[in-house]
Amino acid sequence: MPMPSLTRRSLLTRLAAAAGALLLSGAALAADLPQVSIKTSMGEIVVELDQEKAPKNVANFLAYVKSGFYKGTIFHRVIDGFMIQGGGMNEKFEGRKTLKPVKNESDNGLSNQPYTISMARENHPDSATSQFFINVADNSGIDFPNVNGSGYTVFGKVVKGQEVVDKIKAVVVDDVRGMENVPVTPIFIQSATLLKGNKLVK
Repeated sequence: MPMPSLTRRSLLTRLAAAAGALLLSGAALAADLPQVSIKTSMGEIVVELDQEKAPKNVANFLAYVKSGFYKGTIFHRVIDGFMIQGGGMNEKFEGRKTLKPVKNESDNGLSNQPYTISMARENHPDSATSQFFINVADNSGIDFPNVNGSGYTVFGKVVKGQEVVDKIKAVVVDDVRGMENVPVTPIFIQSATLLKGNKLVK
């Protein structure tokens, strides 16, 4: 039976309204992604965190950010063509007391591509604590399940300051106190703060 024109028009209006609401909610969700400003001695890097695909690792990273843990730590490992790593020790290579290790979430569909941020860890998949790294190349070889059936968890990406990442990756490095690829001139994290206007999903 043909649908009366008034009913059809009403249905189309409702469908259009529903589609508009979905688009708006999607835009709102995108706007709510938390962003963290990492101010370094070489400039500012802003990372946007994907709490939908890596909720445990994002919550872990933000716990360190909110506590002020990263202030005064350094990028202690820099490998041009691979990544820049920091967030675990000061310029004297002294570590800090960390929270409990976070569960690996590398099976989340995110890939270690240039300017993504991932959690550093030891051999055990669930051993990541405070240290993170920013990829400076296509490092899909460390994605799930390429590393002994696991991978390194990507939990966000750089949305501002890619040129700062590029400057850091190009610094002169050397072997220091048994550690390889250490910047000759220390690169400090001066602060790491959650930017205003980015609401966290609870």
